[in-house]
Amino acid sequence: MTRSFRTAAVIGAGTIGLSWTALFAAHGLTVRVSDPREDLAEAVTEALEQYAPHLAARGLDVTGLADRVHIAADVTDAVRDADVVQENGPERAGFKKDLFATLAREAPAHALLLSSSSAIPSTAFTGELADEDAARVLIGHPFNPPHLVPLVEVVPGERTGEEAVQAALDFYTSVGRTPVVERKEIPGFVGNRLQNALSREAVYLVDQGVVTPEDLDKVMTNSLGLRWATVGPFLGSHLGGGPGGYRRLVAHIGASMQQTGAGGGTPPLDEERQERLIEAVEKAYGSSTYSELTETRDRRQLAVLAALDSTEKEEN
Repeated sequence: MTRSFRTAAVIGAGTIGLSWTALFAAHGLTVRVSDPREDLAEAVTEALEQYAPHLAARGLDVTGLADRVHIAADVTDAVRDADVVQENGPERAGFKKDLFATLAREAPAHALLLSSSSAIPSTAFTGELADEDAARVLIGHPFNPPHLVPLVEVVPGERTGEEAVQAALDFYTSVGRTPVVERKEIPGFVGNRLQNALSREAVYLVDQGVVTPEDLDKVMTNSLGLRWATVGPFLGSHLGGGPGGYRRLVAHIGASMQQTGAGGGTPPLDEERQERLIEAVEKAYGSSTYSELTETRDRRQLAVLAALDSTEKEEN
């Protein structure tokens, strides 16, 4: 049975928490915000005013947005009637451990307890919770700013219940996000690890004098950035192999690509692992033809280019 989400508690009103607050309110939820900062009311007001045009541009009704947001006296006040809690505190396991003990004690038993943690898996701070409370805790890691960037990484802990995972998917979908369940806990989760790997290589290339920072950014924004805005690395590679797909690409340039990456700390794939990866890609995208996939890619690519051209004209 799908849960009903009417009231959300946002714990921590920094950059991420304020963005969540605006998003939740724009989707009609009553939002109760808690943070010890002295300027909390002013920060919330400013954020809602700043983000309202962004949300309206995404087709949301922002009329009376501020009326749905309430400043809570403390954490207990914020979560007292919450259906869902989104925590956005410091990235310290000890801090989160104490905070989630409070959330589990003070929030209603049905409330979903979510953390915006960007690196710490929930198992690291739920060890002392009772099983029934640990079962409703999981990571809901957004990308900044969450009111605009759709991805939310849903990462269950070792004792998170399946019902809570489904509830998290339902909740984030209901507020217009794109949730992705990660099946194994790993520090940093998926998005940040990909970002960090790319950043390390970017720093290396600039440090070695291969390219300037400005030109490296041009490389990204005029190639991979555009491609990955429409298709991800695996679908992009699948299409890069032509009608033969990912299997043909690996056979054609796999060895040279591994040689290019040598020394980066990534072990080469043996034949068994390589075949397993190829089969996974074929399973993911094999139900559509090459023509269908490229048509979708190119239509999205043209839309991104048109949007960039439009904003460039406005800026000039």
